[in-house]
Amino acid sequence: MTDRLYYRDSFLYDFDAEVREVLLSPRPALILGCTAFYPTSGGQIFDTGSISSDASAKLRVIEVADAEDGRVVHYLEAQPGDLKAGSRVHGQIDAARRRDHMQQHSGQHVLSAAFLRLYNMPTISFHMADDYCSIDLDTPALRKEQIEAAERLANEIILENRTVDIRFVSRDEAGKLGLRKLPPTERDELRLIDIREFDLTACGGTHVAQTGQIASILLRKIEKVRQGWRVEFVAGLRAVATARRDFTTLSETAALFSAHIYDVPQSARKALDEIKLLRKQHEQSQEELAAAYAAVLLADAPEANGLRIVVRTLSGRDLSFVKLLAQKLTRLSPGVVALLATTSPQPSLVFAQSQGQPFDMGALMKETMTKTGGRGGGSKDLAQGGIPNADGIEASLKAVAATLRG
Repeated sequence: MTDRLYYRDSFLYDFDAEVREVLLSPRPALILGCTAFYPTSGGQIFDTGSISSDASAKLRVIEVADAEDGRVVHYLEAQPGDLKAGSRVHGQIDAARRRDHMQQHSGQHVLSAAFLRLYNMPTISFHMADDYCSIDLDTPALRKEQIEAAERLANEIILENRTVDIRFVSRDEAGKLGLRKLPPTERDELRLIDIREFDLTACGGTHVAQTGQIASILLRKIEKVRQGWRVEFVAGLRAVATARRDFTTLSETAALFSAHIYDVPQSARKALDEIKLLRKQHEQSQEELAAAYAAVLLADAPEANGLRIVVRTLSGRDLSFVKLLAQKLTRLSPGVVALLATTSPQPSLVFAQSQGQPFDMGALMKETMTKTGGRGGGSKDLAQGGIPNADGIEASLKAVAATLRG
């Protein structure tokens, strides 16, 4: 079992240790007698850094994980070279990453305690990613004013700069202390994180020494999940970076509307209303254009044995318009077959026939796609397909028309 130095000192960034085991497969890794590297556990992600010795170059630690037997496995970017069991090494933690993790994890404790104190909403789980954190609350509902109140209380506790103590107690003693959450583990000794007169819970993660070191907590988003409500947040320098990114995005958006940042929602709603109106007008214009164009094409199509076959290749019309045109054509008269295509923006074909006609447009389309290297299909009365390029489109349409005419 590895001696976990971070249990006693979360601010320990450098340490010396003895190599207990060198792993070469499936990934190069080291197991040390003691370590300050935190492995992924309890919702907190792992530390990174380096391990070096006088006999080998500095090795980058890219992941740290718990083994089932209590050892900590340090995965390396490259093979460990001359290192072997018994070698003395020096470990160095990525201090900026560690400090960030301490801010996020301690921030989570404060935030979870705030929701519990204010609304009796216990935290079910905690997740820390590289750019955000989240807690899942056991509650059927979560209102905006509750989010704001919990955020305000959490930041007040941070501002008060309360002491964060680490202590170890027996499981029996822990059961009498009123912990926010008692873990299901059967360990004889528990590590407690005590935020003075605000929160006491068992935790194996790395934490700040004073709540002021968290700096701030910013709640970002909430969403309903199966077990309750998920609250996404950031703390410390992440909160500053996130607020800066949000402000930059909002400022750039406001500039597009020639508005103040606080007027962006109103400007966006107005723009969306205008877009909806324009889309509706565009759809109506497309309908009218397709109907008029269909009448012209049908008037020019000769009739033979009660059947009119309209063959036409368009350019600069998308598939939706070609399909609309085919539908207009086949509804104008009971004896119409429309063989249409567009060369741009995407070469496509549409075959359609008036209801009651004996042909199979889907089968004709599949046959045409096989010859042109495209993909498509459809029903007996309407089919569509896309082809790699526009070469040979007109020849394909004429060949289908010839087949229909017999």
